[in-house]
Amino acid sequence: MKVEFHFDFGSPNAYLAHLMIPEIERRTGTKFEYVPVLLGGVFKLTGNRSPAETFAGIKNKLDYERLETARFIRRHRIEDFRPNPFFPVNTLTLMRGAIAAQRLGVFDRYVAEMYRHMWSEPKKLDDPSVLHAALVESGFDAERFGQLVQDADIKAQLLDNTTRSVERGTFGSPTFFVEDEIFFGKDRLRDVEEMILARRS
Repeated sequence: MKVEFHFDFGSPNAYLAHLMIPEIERRTGTKFEYVPVLLGGVFKLTGNRSPAETFAGIKNKLDYERLETARFIRRHRIEDFRPNPFFPVNTLTLMRGAIAAQRLGVFDRYVAEMYRHMWSEPKKLDDPSVLHAALVESGFDAERFGQLVQDADIKAQLLDNTTRSVERGTFGSPTFFVEDEIFFGKDRLRDVEEMILARRS
């Protein structure tokens, strides 16, 4: 069974979902495939905007969104989340870096470390000097990553990932696919798990 997590490091909800995925993998015996997409590209292709923009003019809406996030964090006893004071962060280089990490065979560690630098120990990762320092701190070859994120094939792969994701129904992050079934948002993780179990039975 193919279960996919389409993600962008810039989404706090995708990070919170990422923290929950290992528990679902343990309970279901199914490994999630992480698919890097560019959220800005998704928004452009779908005409969508970030919640901060979409709900900015709606009285009480953003306050309620923050309340739901706080409830999710308490419910799942999450301790490694801090709001990023530099949000929103342009994630183009970070997401190209995820494609580069796949090529270099360090993808899982890259995902864990970049999420740490974005939402556990928040940094302004769209500042090239800050990103370089974060890569070095995490034990990556920052110079090699700097070269690869400019590689035409890597740029094309991220664009292709994003376009294909939108063609399948994606309009934001986090988005999940259980084979051909799409689910959006961290609050749909229970539905994702139920679908995995139903498909396995």
